[in-house]
Amino acid sequence: MKFSKLRLSSFKSFVEPTELEILPGLTGIVGPNGCGKSNLLEALRWVMGESSYKNMRGSGMEDVIFSGTSGRPSRNMAEVMLTLDNEERDAPPSFNAFDQLEISRRIERDAGSAYRINGKDVRARDVQLLFADASTGSRSPALVRQGQIGEIISSKPQARRRILEEAAGITGLHTRRHEAELKLRAAETNLERLEDVLAQLESQLQNLRRQARQAVRYKELSSEIRRLEATGLYLAWKEARTAVESENNNLSELTRVLGEQTRAVSEMTRMRDQASEMLPKLRENEAVRAAVMQRITLERESLEREEKQSLNRHTEIESRIEQIDRDLAREKELLGDTDGVMKRLTDEREALEAAAANDGEARKNAATNLQAEAEKLAEAQASADDANARLSELIARHNAIARQTSELEARIVRDEADLAGTREKHANIVTETGGDDATDTLSGSIEAAVSHAKSSEAAAIAAEQALQKARASQTEMHQAYDEARRRSESLSTEVRTLTKLLHVADDELWPPLIDALKVQTGYETALGAALGDDIDASADEAAPVHWRALPSLEGVPSLPSGLKRLSDVVKAPAALARRLQLVAVVSKADGARLQASLTPGQRLVSTGGDLWRWDGYTAAADAPTSAAKRLAERNRLGQLQKESAAASATTETSRKKLEEAKEAVTQAEQAERAGRQTWREATAAVEVARTALSEHQRVTGEQLRQASVLKETAKRIEAQISESRASLEQLSAEKSGLAPTNGADEELRTLRAAVDSQRAAYSDARATHDGLEREARGRSERLAAISQERTQWTDRARRATGQIEELEGRAASLRNDLLSLADLPEQFETKRNKLLNAASEAEAERKTAADLLAEAENNLRMRDQELRDAGDALIRFGLEGGNER
Repeated sequence: MKFSKLRLSSFKSFVEPTELEILPGLTGIVGPNGCGKSNLLEALRWVMGESSYKNMRGSGMEDVIFSGTSGRPSRNMAEVMLTLDNEERDAPPSFNAFDQLEISRRIERDAGSAYRINGKDVRARDVQLLFADASTGSRSPALVRQGQIGEIISSKPQARRRILEEAAGITGLHTRRHEAELKLRAAETNLERLEDVLAQLESQLQNLRRQARQAVRYKELSSEIRRLEATGLYLAWKEARTAVESENNNLSELTRVLGEQTRAVSEMTRMRDQASEMLPKLRENEAVRAAVMQRITLERESLEREEKQSLNRHTEIESRIEQIDRDLAREKELLGDTDGVMKRLTDEREALEAAAANDGEARKNAATNLQAEAEKLAEAQASADDANARLSELIARHNAIARQTSELEARIVRDEADLAGTREKHANIVTETGGDDATDTLSGSIEAAVSHAKSSEAAAIAAEQALQKARASQTEMHQAYDEARRRSESLSTEVRTLTKLLHVADDELWPPLIDALKVQTGYETALGAALGDDIDASADEAAPVHWRALPSLEGVPSLPSGLKRLSDVVKAPAALARRLQLVAVVSKADGARLQASLTPGQRLVSTGGDLWRWDGYTAAADAPTSAAKRLAERNRLGQLQKESAAASATTETSRKKLEEAKEAVTQAEQAERAGRQTWREATAAVEVARTALSEHQRVTGEQLRQASVLKETAKRIEAQISESRASLEQLSAEKSGLAPTNGADEELRTLRAAVDSQRAAYSDARATHDGLEREARGRSERLAAISQERTQWTDRARRATGQIEELEGRAASLRNDLLSLADLPEQFETKRNKLLNAASEAEAERKTAADLLAEAENNLRMRDQELRDAGDALIRFGLEGGNER
């Protein structure tokens, strides 16, 4: 594939539709900065599938749309179309049926991008794969930008590998392999989830089958249990009646014994209350003694803490006095050092001031000598420079004359040869130039090709409009088909689910009768209330619990007039005829009113599940029974089967319409491609005719222009030859008048020797002057430093004196505090002895109170124990009497 044309519309600075022909060979774009050259490269990258707005030099992808200027409004869309030549059929198989591929990308504000290949909507991935198969793309190294060569050279091996893969043409394969791997992993994940769901459904199905069998067994066992429970309750009632007669005889004796035991318990309770009244006073006395003991203990602990704090304070004061003594010694030593330093600085300052007073004359003489030597050196240097300039100018002029002479001689030879060739070419062109009538013929061909191109363009536009209508119709048909298909699949799934839920297991020995019933919608709950658990019995007479087919009842009183029989809305086997003919459907209000008029065997039910039986039994509706729910589901299944069949028919009709719409789109695409091909061929014919006419006019004009140019060139060359010969004569005369260079060279050497001698004298004077100046600056800086050091040492001595006074006052204060702490240990010892004596007395009183309290509590526990024994005896008596009863 080869790029042949690039068409832009409203893309960045290309607001008007612009076409760029990419002809065989090299196609270059030349222009000043800001003319839009970079926009062409970005248009190529954009139509190849570039997805990053940063690479398009914008803050959003919609920035590629022309944003308007002061004189032109902005646009709402931008489009770029790239035409590829596919005559060699090296495109992907899905696009190899076309000689040309037109890849377009269109973007609208707030609507996103859309890709097309030959007018057919495709994904961005399809466009990227197309260019990847062609070993290029929006981020291909083949699109070289500024600085990219350096990036490639310094890139990592992985990046270089991508470049080599693209050069080998396998980038598309890697892209497809990656996409296929993603799809395979997604399919594997879906299969694993599907297997989990199937396993879960299978487990649920097994559980449901097992629960169904257990339910049948449960109902059989429940009936047997209810019968056995009734028998057991009757026997228990007979035994209880006999026991009541026996217990009535023992009731009087038990009442007498109970009175005696009650009087004994009352006496013991009175004695326990007397002991309880003494107990609070003893407890209060013991608590008071314990509180006194606790207070003495707290005072002793507080005294110990104060003694410890006094010792710590004594130790702290002694350590602070020692620290102050050390600080005083350090400050006094600092004062002694200050006197020595001040004397040394004073001596040094006097020596420096004396030296500064003696070197003033020497510095002045050195400066005068330096100035004189500098003036002499400048004069010698100026003389040498003048001589050097004269010599250089003389040598340069001799060389220039020799060079100009050789150049003029060579130019005269070249101009004479060019003049002969120009005259020969002019004669040949004049001979070849002639007129013809080919221009008129070519103009007529252009007019015919333009007319054919306009008609082809109109036909192509009409075909494109027809294609758009066909695609819109296909989209509508596709949406209708998808909606019908989804509804059909939903109904089919619901039908299959209900069928599985309502299906009787293959290993079911006696299927229940409920599977053979058909009831009108809305009466399922009424039928469930009328039959109850009997609906789960089997219709097979071989089953342990079953419905047996019997002839209809004769002479049975009819149900109240105006009521609907349940048999009118239910289709059931003959075995249920007797039950259904005795059941009517009424409203909830009529059921209670008509219950009294029922004859034996008759029942009334409501659609909500209420039941009124002839014998007075009444059951209010609570929630639908499982049988009613199953009947409702069976009715729902029948309705869904009808809807599913209708939906399947609608889906098939929609599918046929969709196929017809697809066929119409295919035909419209073929017509649109044919129209575009015809339009392209007509446009190409116009371009060929115009190119032929332009080429003819260009050749004729070029020949006439060349003849005129050659004539003027011959005149110009003759003038150049005359001018060169005159200049050669002037140079020869000027060379003979120039002086020789030997005398100027000898004078220059003499002057240079004098300059070197004078430069050495200047260097010596300069060194002497700089040395004296450095010494003077050093003395001045040292004097300033000495003055600053004297100030610092004076301040330090003043601060040390003040610090000594402060430390001596602080030490005197601490020694006074130390004397005040000397009498505290004796005071603490006296207080400690008093607290110990008081603690001993309080402990003795507390022990006495505790002993009295313990004795009283022991007596109370003995009374409680006697009372509990009497109560237990009374309780045992009551239990024994109850057991006897």
